[in-house]
Amino acid sequence: MYNLLLKELRLGVNPFFYVLPFLTGALMLIPAWLYFLVVLYFCFLTIPNIFAGYKSQNDLIFTSILPVTKEDIVKAKMLVIVILELLHMIIAVIYGLISVRLYPHLQYFFFEPSLGFWGLNFVMLAIFNLIFFAMYFKTAYKYGAASVMSITAAVLFAGGAEWLSIQNPYVFELLKGSGLNEPATQLAILFSGIAIFAIFTISAYYIAIKRFEKVEM
Repeated sequence: MYNLLLKELRLGVNPFFYVLPFLTGALMLIPAWLYFLVVLYFCFLTIPNIFAGYKSQNDLIFTSILPVTKEDIVKAKMLVIVILELLHMIIAVIYGLISVRLYPHLQYFFFEPSLGFWGLNFVMLAIFNLIFFAMYFKTAYKYGAASVMSITAAVLFAGGAEWLSIQNPYVFELLKGSGLNEPATQLAILFSGIAIFAIFTISAYYIAIKRFEKVEM
């Protein structure tokens, strides 16, 4: 399993996608921008390109001749994606901390980079993972429909969260108003988001294994 994970990290992922988080993360420095897009660029750019690479390189055929199980194949591919997602998140958080220091008195219309906001990003990625991996491993080859559906769901969640935070007084106070000055509330949202991310991704893993077992290679 360890060697298969190394194979995915070294051969399956173009080195550019290890640099990309530093480029997209820098968008956090734009004052009062729509910061959900920073993490969404992972969904827009990284996922379609990585899985297009798998397809063009006949990665499934190559991997199937290795002494590994289908469960290991699913686990390795999903671990690589989760590692990249966390890399995007961590670097975006660092840039977000810098942004807050650079613009301490900025008035935000969209979400500011708070703990609660990062919790929402984990929920967004959780939804993305559940849909993408469950659909992709029905064939482990066709990634187009899985990408479109999961990206659409992630965008709808981000758009819905932004809309609610503007239109709903309770959500506004919780995530943009007085709730920002309550560390316990912000931490609760963050840890809830992380928990949802873990639950959805683990669920996607078991669904993917079940579906991939039926794929003929």
